Amino acid sequence: MSRTTHGTFTIEREYPFPIARVFAAWADPQAKTKWFAGPKEWKLKHRDQEFRVGGAEHLSGVWANGKTTHFDARYYDIVPNERIVFAYEMHVDATRISVSLSTVEFKPGTDGGTKLVLTEQGAFLDGFDDAGGREKGTHGLLDNLQRFLQG
Repeated sequence: MSRTTHGTFTIEREYPFPIARVFAAWADPQAKTKWFAGPKEWKLKHRDQEFRVGGAEHLSGVWANGKTTHFDARYYDIVPNERIVFAYEMHVDATRISVSLSTVEFKPGTDGGTKLVLTEQGAFLDGFDDAGGREKGTHGLLDNLQRFLQG
C-alpha cells in the first residue's frame, strides 16, 4: 500500500558575500557543479543545467552501495538576484522517492552580505525519505555553498 508524507522546512543562512555572487553560484552551471553535489561516498554520473524559466536540471550519481540517485528539476520562476522557484523529483534507481517545490530567496544581509532563505515543501513517498532527512541534506548543500563562496 502506498503512502505519502508531507513536510515543509525553511532554512535561513547569512553569507558575507554580495547577493549577485551568491545568486550566480546557483545560476551558473559551472559554479553550481562545484558545490551542488552529494557527499564523498557519492560519485557523479551525469549533470545538465539549463538555468531559465522552463529550463531543466538533471543530476545523477552512484553511492558506494551501488544505488543511483537522480535529481530532476524544472525552473518555474527566476527573478535575478532575488528569487528562484523550482520543482524537483528525487529517484533512487527507478523508484521515485519524493516530489518537492523549492523557493530560494536572496535578501540583503548584514554588512552588504546575503541572507538566503530556502523553503521546501515536499511529498515524500512510501517511506523512502522524509522532510527531516531532506532538510539535513539541504544543510549539507548550503555548507558546500559556503565553502565554495569562500574560495
